[in-house]
Amino acid sequence: MPLDIAANIQVTAPVEGRAAEVLTPEALAFVADLHRRFDARRRQLLEARQARQARFDAGELPDFLDETASIRSADWTIAAIPSDLLDRRVEITGPVDRKMIINALNCGAKVFMADFEDATAPTWANVVEGQINLKDRWQGELTHVDAKSGKAYAMGPTPAVLKIRPRGWHLMERHLEVDGQAVAGALFDFGLYAFHNAKAAIAKGSGPYFYLPKLESHLEARLWNDVFVHAQEMLGLPVGTIKATVLIETIPAAFEMDEILYELKDHIVGLNCGRWDYIFSFIKRLGRREAFLTPDRSAMVMGKAFLGAYSLKLIQTCHRRGAFAMGGMAAQIPVKGDEAANDAAFAKVRADKEREAGAGHDGTWVAHPDLVPVAMEVFNRLMPTPNQLDRKLDDLSITQAQMLELHEGSRTEAGVRENIRVGVRYTQAWIEGRGAVPLYNLMEDAATAEICRTQLWQWVRLGAALDDGRVLSSELFVSLFSQEMSDLRREFASPRLEEAAHIFTRMVLSDDLEEFLTIPAYELL
Repeated sequence: MPLDIAANIQVTAPVEGRAAEVLTPEALAFVADLHRRFDARRRQLLEARQARQARFDAGELPDFLDETASIRSADWTIAAIPSDLLDRRVEITGPVDRKMIINALNCGAKVFMADFEDATAPTWANVVEGQINLKDRWQGELTHVDAKSGKAYAMGPTPAVLKIRPRGWHLMERHLEVDGQAVAGALFDFGLYAFHNAKAAIAKGSGPYFYLPKLESHLEARLWNDVFVHAQEMLGLPVGTIKATVLIETIPAAFEMDEILYELKDHIVGLNCGRWDYIFSFIKRLGRREAFLTPDRSAMVMGKAFLGAYSLKLIQTCHRRGAFAMGGMAAQIPVKGDEAANDAAFAKVRADKEREAGAGHDGTWVAHPDLVPVAMEVFNRLMPTPNQLDRKLDDLSITQAQMLELHEGSRTEAGVRENIRVGVRYTQAWIEGRGAVPLYNLMEDAATAEICRTQLWQWVRLGAALDDGRVLSSELFVSLFSQEMSDLRREFASPRLEEAAHIFTRMVLSDDLEEFLTIPAYELL
């Protein structure tokens, strides 16, 4: 039975155990207020994405905006950065389950991003328990005993600084309805965390810190800024108390980095190169055209073509404005039982982090605690100061053409098969309730599955030639898919695997390229 919290505020899922501690009438009224004030604008901005997509399909290319040229040319900087965010040389990310949070806070990273977005499948249990866990962190009650091993976990004396990534503007939280409408997952995640923890975090010398995902324009950043201003007013906090880092992980946003910093200048501390989602966005926004026919996923590496250009442009833009330029994710995980493969994985991480530190990034991301020392050694060696804000890159000129330059490389049968395996296996794990999934010696999240399915859609849609001369027709795709599924069924047979296979193939073979895999997959959670 739905639970009526207050007039026209309804929780449509069970409120059991400790859930009542975070789903209080006052907290839900706070979220409802955000919904009533801002949801119409959120929906308008999502419609604006589709209008822009139609222009891209008609031949327009992403470019720097004429109407905001004065913002780009003017001299201004963001507001002061809090002291506990001045050194972010290594950050770790992960889902919001209890043991993961404790281990991440204790792993030696400077910052832990607790992720309600791509690393968490948003089941009701996952999102509510995540809020309970984070509330416990600030109440000094974050402990855990593993049910199988009996091992006890507790937060250490010098935990990483905590940042929260709410869901993107496109995802809903169907279990909370206000005035008969489901609320946005972004407002649900942000609202509950800020309501319960903003003042507690400040009292412990930190603050309410966030990572904002999937933005596609400075107008979407303006919406977040207005949400922050209103939330601070309602909570009795000064403007600028909330601080955020924005992930630049869409191709339209990469041409509006100055504008995004400007819209959030009282609340922003930096931008981050969300490299995997950026590849996904590149294909999604431009991939209907032959000119942007991508090579194998493995050929699209940082430091080259559009990825290299946007990384340098991000550093230059951030440092001009006094903001941090964070590097991207190292998705490698330890390879157990294979010392040579493990050494090779760690060497890749080391080389990637040396590229980032050498280019001028102020810090980087890793997905596994064992990689924290690897990344830390590189940044300690190449960045002896807390950050590199003095690296302005003033002599650098990054053009629209460079930002859209395609990576060189072939398309292979092996690349098709890898996209099928990773895409189906990740989708299976996601609808089973897991958003961070170790697959083939990498820690994958939703962005990887999105690359897999959009790239296969592009190749089939455009009749892409493989390196052996064959065209990836729908028939060839189905044949290769059937072969891969035979292998997957032997090892991972389950009804959820079949559901994942169905949704994945449907999206690959659809005439239209759907915006997000996670929207239809959410109906299966």
